[in-house]
Amino acid sequence: MATIRDVSKLAGVSVATVSRVLNKSGYVHKSTIEAVEKAMQTLQYKPSHIARSLAGKRTATVALIVPNILNPFFPLLARAIEDTAQENGFSVLLCNSDSSTEKERQYMEVLATKQVDGLLLASYTARPEELSAFERDSSIPVVLVDNCFPGQPIASFIARHREGARMAVRHLTAQGCRKIAHISGPPHVFAAHERRLAYEELCQDQPWYTPDLIVQSDYMISGGELAVKQLLSRHPDVDGVFAGNDLLAVGAMRVLYAMGVHVPGQIKLIGFDGVAVDYAVPGLSTVVQPVYEIGTQAMRHLLARIRGESVAPEIREFDTRLASAASTGC
Repeated sequence: MATIRDVSKLAGVSVATVSRVLNKSGYVHKSTIEAVEKAMQTLQYKPSHIARSLAGKRTATVALIVPNILNPFFPLLARAIEDTAQENGFSVLLCNSDSSTEKERQYMEVLATKQVDGLLLASYTARPEELSAFERDSSIPVVLVDNCFPGQPIASFIARHREGARMAVRHLTAQGCRKIAHISGPPHVFAAHERRLAYEELCQDQPWYTPDLIVQSDYMISGGELAVKQLLSRHPDVDGVFAGNDLLAVGAMRVLYAMGVHVPGQIKLIGFDGVAVDYAVPGLSTVVQPVYEIGTQAMRHLLARIRGESVAPEIREFDTRLASAASTGC
């Protein structure tokens, strides 16, 4: 059975344009209408009467696209968004993109049929021009979470990652660490980039600093395991590790335990996010993001957009806080 996406491909137009033709909403050039109608006829496409009946009306539904639902950061974010949505009579569709550009694009094409009223997007691959085009073509407002595009008119809700990373490095220094390494997240991720910059800012002038004290990894436990092995093979005298998120810190801690390296006696370890501390023994020091508050405020902003209120597309930053525990000797 043909889908609206099949029609868009055959007609050489976007899914949003096909939707406008079906719903007779917005301006579409006559030649484009003819191309879409011809593609529908060729494919014997039968539009959903339910979807068409919803055109131009609110469905009281928003979508949330996240890159990895296995990362505990995103379920907590989703819970905050869902709680706020339900308080306001809305439901939430959860989409997991697996950090795949293609999968994310497919989700957005489906959402562009106007069966949702708004989109909350936690994406590390989307580009600002793509999001602007999506909003323009679909009339669906978009709010970014855990990412931002400075200088672009796209509402964004993020933590102050650089300041939080400074807290982490300064804490390790205050606890007596004399050679600190950093396990960084993917370089294309805004948060990972900001945290790495903060580490470099504070450490690059130290006599012990060298660029290979930074190991790049993904944001998973397995990434932390591999990264700490690389670090110790290069610098067996490291006595402090700032992990780019809590999952990396947990992975590092597991390997250190297996190698007989005492935490915090030989190496002090700190993470970031404040979402995986229950997985760590000893207790994990971390920089806590106000994840629930970020999700709540992002959802409230999206609701205001949906209701047609005049709200500026600001970049809203949230303070982090240090939570010290046994992994840094506290």
